[in-house]
Amino acid sequence: MSVRVLGIDPGLTRCGVGVVDVEPSRTAKLVHVSVIRSPIDMPLEQRLLIIGDQIAVLLDEFKPQAVALERVFAQNNVRTVMGTAQASGVAMYAAAARGLPVGLHTPSEVKAAVTGYGSADKKQVATMVARVLGLDAPPTPADASDALALALCHAWRSGISSAVPGASTLTPAQEAWRAAEKSAVARRLGT
Repeated sequence: MSVRVLGIDPGLTRCGVGVVDVEPSRTAKLVHVSVIRSPIDMPLEQRLLIIGDQIAVLLDEFKPQAVALERVFAQNNVRTVMGTAQASGVAMYAAAARGLPVGLHTPSEVKAAVTGYGSADKKQVATMVARVLGLDAPPTPADASDALALALCHAWRSGISSAVPGASTLTPAQEAWRAAEKSAVARRLGT
């Protein structure tokens, strides 16, 4: 029995969306990937409406069991952060309206889950996404690959797939991520 996750790489101009099915063995299959676009010269509320409407269509069409979003983090460009946060809010609302759990993951968590290395670059993440999903080439643009990486990260990290009877143990990438996380916590606590 597989679990279906919708990953969303939020953004106003380009919002990557990807749906994957993850098996108890932690193998994954691509179901859908695309990028929702909104014109930069359109009023903000209209751009958010486009994003919200298209996410709603995807949720209703593909019926995921969970939604994974990139956690918004501070950058020097406040305008970019605000747009990302607003697109995230629209996505969370659409998921919550359907009773779906939403997982928020930092870029380093996603990179570690997919590649085993929390500082991997976008090309490395895209290459691993293609390899995990058995694709001939990484999905483009990067927003599409990032959305799929978010979905994979969520399925692997959240324990959703381990709740399925017959699920395997952690992947090597997950083990590396968990070890790094435990080490960072221990350093912070001084133990």
